[in-house]
Amino acid sequence: MSVYTLNLRVFWPLVTFILSTLLLLHHFILRGSEEKGDGCSDQGPGAILLLKYVLAFALCYFFIRYCTSQPGSAKRGFHRVPETAGKPAVPKKELLEDHFEKHVRLSPHVLGHSKAHVAKLVSELVRVGRADVPPESSLAFRGDSVQIGSSYEEHKVGSPDCFDILVPLRLPRGLKLEPCSYTTIQGGMPLVTLDIPRKTEWTRRHKAFTDTFLHLQGTAGVYRLSPDSVLRWFYSASQRCLSAVRYPFEQRCSLSLSLNEGQRVQLHLTPRSDYVCCHISMGVRLIPAMPLGDSAFLVAAPGAQKGEDVWTVYFPRQEHRLLDFLKGKLPANSCHLKCLQLLKEVRDLGGQTLAQQAGAEWRGVLSSYALKTAWLRLLLRTPPEAWEERHLVERLEDLLRCLRDSLQARVLHHLLLGGDTGLLPESMALPKLVKETVPSNLWAEFSTASLDLVSARLAYSWTHLHRLIRLGRPQRTSLGRGVHCKHIDAE
Repeated sequence: MSVYTLNLRVFWPLVTFILSTLLLLHHFILRGSEEKGDGCSDQGPGAILLLKYVLAFALCYFFIRYCTSQPGSAKRGFHRVPETAGKPAVPKKELLEDHFEKHVRLSPHVLGHSKAHVAKLVSELVRVGRADVPPESSLAFRGDSVQIGSSYEEHKVGSPDCFDILVPLRLPRGLKLEPCSYTTIQGGMPLVTLDIPRKTEWTRRHKAFTDTFLHLQGTAGVYRLSPDSVLRWFYSASQRCLSAVRYPFEQRCSLSLSLNEGQRVQLHLTPRSDYVCCHISMGVRLIPAMPLGDSAFLVAAPGAQKGEDVWTVYFPRQEHRLLDFLKGKLPANSCHLKCLQLLKEVRDLGGQTLAQQAGAEWRGVLSSYALKTAWLRLLLRTPPEAWEERHLVERLEDLLRCLRDSLQARVLHHLLLGGDTGLLPESMALPKLVKETVPSNLWAEFSTASLDLVSARLAYSWTHLHRLIRLGRPQRTSLGRGVHCKHIDAE
């Protein structure tokens, strides 16, 4: 819905012009009447003179108001701080700090309790599904889990109610898989297939596993592990494990498991009472993962065509180590996490009025992983002392500028697969398969027109951030603070 705002640059000159016109008309009419009259007048000259002085005073007053309402010269681009209609301009830092405290910052208490409750439930679930020895002709849980995503990397925005967890799987005894690169978009995310060696006899001796989990590709007789089959088995196995551990947890919350349209296994926790002192409904996305080596994992590739049987690579351990490495170098009062959270907020505010298709492209280009990649690249290239709290606005402007430069260049290289050998610490270990791939561009699948529109919209969102904040979330309270909890008021 469009909102009309009074344009002071037009209003005050218009008022001055109207009053000047009235004053001139009155002067000429009075002069003409004096020339034609007989010298007699009903009103004395004092009243006419008083009227002239009032009009002249009003004219000067409105002209001064117009001059004082002119905004000072400002640089264009990401450094401009616009004015709010009818109010003095608010410094960008104060605007960001106030909005961060009210709408972006999550309560550490609520987030901590939510993570602890999810960790306890998932650890029990994977423990029940763990096999002490490799199974004969089926998959099994390895018995551990890997926490991924912004909730565990301390830059979560929105609400502390969604978590992503990798669940590593164990292959049957004697089965060996060969990861092979799969032809994809030039420069896009690397895709991998898990093939069975051609000369193996294992598939003939384990017919049940072959029929359930493997697909025969072409006439060459190559079997590939199917992500869809693995996901269906994983959903059924998770249902059985959840039934085994349900009772002690359902005294606090009701548990349910679903397989949604995106082929994702979602664990839902709905509170029954004041469990962990916070009434929050949570969703946990359980992601089956095949170990690749060097702490990397393969998960089902999102958006893959039916029958492709392709996987994509996740590097959770490497990313956690990199964040720990950077945290050790940065000052204690670093604003790097706040900077990424505010960048996500700018994205969310800028895309809330877009149509469905434009909004999908906006969120796809500026995905959380793409924003985190640009943020990590800036962190690695910027001196640690530049991330002190007092430099928040400057670093956020640098991050927005880097994003726009990448959008205009149509390239945002994957941090670990981007071919930047000198950017990462030497201690970062990657599997040999992904080291030999072509440098990966996270935006390879998007058109030039889409990237240009996102670039222009991003600049507009930053320039008019004050207006987006004012109109975007008028009814929203602090996230994690509207939850009933006796400990939150003390934060």
